Amino acid sequence: MSGASPTIAGVLAADLCSGCGLCAGVSAGAIDMRMQAPGFARPVQHRPISLGMEARIAGSCPGRVVAPWSPSPRRHPYWGPWRETLTGAAADPAVRFAGASGGALSALLIHALSSGLVDRVLHVEADPAQPTGNRIRWSRSRAEVLAGAGSRYAPSSPLAAIDEALGEGGQFAFVGKPCDVSALRRLGRYDPRVAAHVPIILSFFCGGLPSESGAHDVIRAMALDPDAVTDFRYRGEGWPGLTVARTADGAQAEMSYADSWGGHLSKAVQFRCKICPDAVGGAADIACADAWYGDANGYPLFEEQDGRSLIMTRTPAGEALLRAAQAAGAIDTAHLAIAEVERMQPAQAQRKRMIAARTTGVRAALQPVPRMRDLDVARAARNGRLYDTGHNLLGTMRRVWQRRWRSRMARPVSVGR
Repeated sequence: MSGASPTIAGVLAADLCSGCGLCAGVSAGAIDMRMQAPGFARPVQHRPISLGMEARIAGSCPGRVVAPWSPSPRRHPYWGPWRETLTGAAADPAVRFAGASGGALSALLIHALSSGLVDRVLHVEADPAQPTGNRIRWSRSRAEVLAGAGSRYAPSSPLAAIDEALGEGGQFAFVGKPCDVSALRRLGRYDPRVAAHVPIILSFFCGGLPSESGAHDVIRAMALDPDAVTDFRYRGEGWPGLTVARTADGAQAEMSYADSWGGHLSKAVQFRCKICPDAVGGAADIACADAWYGDANGYPLFEEQDGRSLIMTRTPAGEALLRAAQAAGAIDTAHLAIAEVERMQPAQAQRKRMIAARTTGVRAALQPVPRMRDLDVARAARNGRLYDTGHNLLGTMRRVWQRRWRSRMARPVSVGR
């Protein structure tokens, strides 16, 4: 037995946990995920784990190592490996309306189920007991997929159930954040059941994971009490879709996506996301995103309109699923030049250009960062402006020092007699 996990201890000490739940999922119940202030899911170990479990955690945890991009005929330093880049939307208007953008992920999942490629889907949905939070969901039908559709800007730990899922056998699709996908890909190096039972892995471009307190700030800005909210939708039912909160007594409040994300949620993102070298789901079979329409300067417009998804196939398995869905009439697509992606996702491009500066800042503050090999971090950095690079390096150093200082000040003081 290895006792306490040194990997978990190191990741937590450096504030590098993404909350994916992988460590809990492979620990046979020795570790579970619990919400900790200011509202992130973090692992808590309550009994020893084996050396084999520790090896899987050390080799898979996205706070310690990020899965490299797979070989591909095409590769971009921001957008990762790609075989096809398209815009598109679910052909079914109801699926398109329910999704966060054009409903592409939902349409692909529904087709994977109806075609027999998989018998179930592992993803997340709103937690009825905590409407701003998430819980793991298994979907086996179109209706169930749509019940969990839409972006959820809240902590989620879909891999906390991975050992049980793999043990059930069958074929299932997995949908998760890029860090979740990285952890699952890395787990496949240790557990052959991943390749045997997960034929398709889907992801999305991630702007970062906000804390639960961020959602509560949104609700308070709506002049509602977070404890009184019984239903909370971050997005969906339109594009980009309004943020909507409802209470048991029938009160309802709405906020635009630009205000909820830009004014509140983006400011509550965890530290691990700020240095993420693969926020675009480069390790997935297919990654989707918002194919924003831009203004004359290329800045995305957030006006309500029909949803449109950006779709990037990254592997032969992803390409096969997309082509099958196209042939079945489940999804409508149009080819997109790779150069156009930055116009739709300028923040993601800038984020990738600054990862080298940010990780350098972390190291300069004498803190570790995850291993980030074969992710084109240095290549992307060469396109960054000198001022932005310096600003991000120094800002990251300051953020690490401030967190360290707050941590020291929060420690209990021992007073001797």
